[in-house]
Amino acid sequence: MKKKVCMLGGFGVGKTSLVRRFVSSMFSEKYLTTVGVKIDKKTVAVDGGAVDLLIWDLQGEDEARETPEAYLRGAAGCALVADGTRGATMDTALAIRERVRGVLGDVPFLFLLNKSDLGAEWDLGAADVARLDGKACAVLRTSAKTGEGVEEAFAALARAVAGNVSGTPALE
Repeated sequence: MKKKVCMLGGFGVGKTSLVRRFVSSMFSEKYLTTVGVKIDKKTVAVDGGAVDLLIWDLQGEDEARETPEAYLRGAAGCALVADGTRGATMDTALAIRERVRGVLGDVPFLFLLNKSDLGAEWDLGAADVARLDGKACAVLRTSAKTGEGVEEAFAALARAVAGNVSGTPALE
């Protein structure tokens, strides 16, 4: 089973780093801006079967630049990424979610609060995270740098797009 998933969020939140950590088990401190889209593939085991995730790493969004709808079409699910050290990126991700729902309908969304390795510098608190309740299939803390939560995040997304949303973890 092949499923297209999109990585969405603002600029510099770590979408590309999360994909690279997941697909290649690598991390680089060097920041590379994604222009347009970069597509990767990785097979994930789900309930005794396998899901080929076609991961569309889309360029960051802001008020001036939105992801073209053509990049979104055909996606079975999306990962919304926010940078825990920049609280405004959560609002950007939530705005993206609303716009994308208008294009894709009610597909599964996974919310990733990235850069958990920088916990002392986090801008997001429990009240901010509580606003996410019910807005995604799961909310996870991740770190592309350390790998924390990355495998779990993509496994949760694979389960969700394969139709098995039970057992998706939530942020505690």
